[in-house]
Amino acid sequence: MKALIIGATGATGKDLTNILLQDAAYTEVVIFVRRSTGISHPKLTEILTDFDKLEDVSGFIRGDVWFSCLGTTLKTAGSKEKQWHIDYEIPLKFAEIARRNGVAKAVLVSAYGAAATSKVFYSKMKGQLEEDIARLAFDQYVIFKPGMLLRKGTDRASERIIAGILKFLNGIGLLKRFRPLSTYVLAEKLAKAPKVAGGATQVILLDEIFGF
Repeated sequence: MKALIIGATGATGKDLTNILLQDAAYTEVVIFVRRSTGISHPKLTEILTDFDKLEDVSGFIRGDVWFSCLGTTLKTAGSKEKQWHIDYEIPLKFAEIARRNGVAKAVLVSAYGAAATSKVFYSKMKGQLEEDIARLAFDQYVIFKPGMLLRKGTDRASERIIAGILKFLNGIGLLKRFRPLSTYVLAEKLAKAPKVAGGATQVILLDEIFGF
């Protein structure tokens, strides 16, 4: 399979890229990035991309499956409008081009609690993206809804604190369905999805990801 990835420079995207490069089922891996990652591998192609001008690289958006690991925080984006652009508008535009170019499979990293009807901005944004990609009718569409993600070597104190609290509670039998998930494990499940998931739309919820 030829795989396309957006969000390849984020924690989950980096792990996914490395996993796909080692997976014999994937013969080509194309990542769309603002600047070079410096990774060199026979199967890897980097497309330097202005994500505000995706039509300029539309000729490269061709393959068997595309993965979206793209996302940011409100703090990093600086405003809800900018976060909406990064988390919703860019992935949707990429999805539209991919479908137009005959890409059959889509794998999306969404979020726990995502719903277009939510009154919470982040959850509404992620849920709206899920629904609008679904309307494109990919042959296979797999949505992952993880909760707390553990990034290797994270510098975010809040992540370490929350992860520590959840691990403690999990250890005494509480909130097990909300146990933290490493980005590497999530990436392994993403890579597996196109090989084992059925057709149409499949949603993998927080407590189902570990056993997927």
